Amino acid sequence: MTDPTTTTDRSAARHTPPPALTPAGASGEAWTRRYSGALMNTFGRPQRVLVRGEGAYVWDADGSRYLDLLAGIAVNALGHAHPLLTSAVTAQLATLGHVSNLFATAPQVALAERILDLLGAPEGSRVFFCNSGSEANEGAFKIARRTGRTGMVAARNAFHGRTMGALALTYKAAYREPFEPLPGDVTHVPYGDVEALEAAVGTGTAAVVLEAVQGEAGIRSAPEGYLAAARRLTHDAGALLVIDEVQTGVGRTGAWFAHQHAHLGGTPPIVPDVVTLAKGLGGGIPVGAVVALGERAATLLGPGQHGTTFGGNPVAAAAGLATLHVIERDGLLENTRVVGAHLRDGVRGLGHPLITEVRGEGLLIAVQFAEPVAAATAQALLDSGFIVNAVAPDALRLAPPLILTAGQADSFVEALPAALDHALIAFGEAHR
Repeated sequence: MTDPTTTTDRSAARHTPPPALTPAGASGEAWTRRYSGALMNTFGRPQRVLVRGEGAYVWDADGSRYLDLLAGIAVNALGHAHPLLTSAVTAQLATLGHVSNLFATAPQVALAERILDLLGAPEGSRVFFCNSGSEANEGAFKIARRTGRTGMVAARNAFHGRTMGALALTYKAAYREPFEPLPGDVTHVPYGDVEALEAAVGTGTAAVVLEAVQGEAGIRSAPEGYLAAARRLTHDAGALLVIDEVQTGVGRTGAWFAHQHAHLGGTPPIVPDVVTLAKGLGGGIPVGAVVALGERAATLLGPGQHGTTFGGNPVAAAAGLATLHVIERDGLLENTRVVGAHLRDGVRGLGHPLITEVRGEGLLIAVQFAEPVAAATAQALLDSGFIVNAVAPDALRLAPPLILTAGQADSFVEALPAALDHALIAFGEAHR
């Protein structure tokens, strides 16, 4: 039967957005009203309605441009609309978009092999793909339970996700308390305190779960020797060591994984039992991974004991492969180290009295303030064309695309003093 749609008609259809995306008078305010009437109020009022992006910039529905220094909270490693990522996803979707996990696909296998290679994984290591960081940490939690033990040790101020198992590992009471009782037997210890960790780990401990850099706590790096001590303590107790690299992995800190830095993971770097990944792995396409390093951890979950419908689908896997390829091809680990250092030095060099500390690894940076002016500063910067995040009342988080240039970093540094002055005025008025 002849297809009545001509080639020209089909081509036009591919490039015409559906009517729901092109209403008359589609201003940011109009979209925000529609948002409020259609979506649950779990995130509050949107700061802007974004409609497109290119490189390190995004544009809103009213035509304003912003330098994206948050990258979807450390997700868009290659920025926006990267041509190779776009091409890889489009080609894969046009070839094979989804199959059940009753079948394997070439991108899935290739991405798993690539991740194991980048981690220097020992023989017997395996990968489980999922869709998010929370899911990855849920998988790690289940692996830990399969040891036959129930005790879990995590750090104070840790964030590991909002699903029930991941939430049990997360420290913040405001996240946890509305959903208690959570999966039990979780002990939280002060981050970086080896003695406290030693006191908490014993023969009933299934796993210790730690971030190499605590992201939601305000970009707090593990003290030198801490992860090595955690590795020693868990090994001696027969427990698993899980390193959450959801925010820090895939080049964010200037190494493929944060625990590979000598000052964080030692020399040679520690080999955890499990590493969890997501965020930057797909460059904006949802993909997470639970990486079990070594035969013991890799075989704790047997057939039928865990699963996912979408995890490891060929489109997400193709996105992961493309992201890793571009980071390597374009020298983005080096760019992350160099531009990250340049950005931190630039902010420190301002000598602004409100700025008490600039810390971080690579392009995961916190700017600490003497007063709780982070939200007002972030708003002033947004109004000036910069997207950042108030990760704490007194700290900003920067997690820009790994393609950020020194010139783009400089434009932020130049805009920061005026934003701080504005924030300080607002803070003073609020506390009269």
